[in-house]
Amino acid sequence: MSKQEETEIENIIAGIEDVKTAKIRLLQELQKKYGYLHEEHMKYVAKRTGGSYTDLYGIATFYAQFNLNPAGRHTIYVCEGTSCHVKGGKKLLSKIGELLKIKVKETTEDKRFTLKVVRCLGCCGLSPTIMVDNETYGRVRSADLENILCKFE
Repeated sequence: MSKQEETEIENIIAGIEDVKTAKIRLLQELQKKYGYLHEEHMKYVAKRTGGSYTDLYGIATFYAQFNLNPAGRHTIYVCEGTSCHVKGGKKLLSKIGELLKIKVKETTEDKRFTLKVVRCLGCCGLSPTIMVDNETYGRVRSADLENILCKFE
């Protein structure tokens, strides 16, 4: 890790009142700064704050908002809530993975897309639903996916 990164991380730590109780905020700030959570950064933070890397890693893997790898320019969220699941969300997830040659939490080789699963997008009446960045698509069929994804460069 570079001296500049150490300084930047020290500034993040200093900007949080109680790092022992604000671990999620700390990880959010790290991700905001670097685009994803680097293992060496989390280890450094754990050492500096008297916490454990395992604890930070557990938080980072539990919450869908965190990326442990560089994210793509666009994030695809596939809803797997009850309504979407029943109406074909799993099939959409499989088709997207096939089209982009990635699995959940992976990023395409060209860094165009990252694929994530969410438990609910709040659009049950439009099931199955996906979201690309902040744009929601409802009543999506597998045949619609290529047309939806080609809109995003």
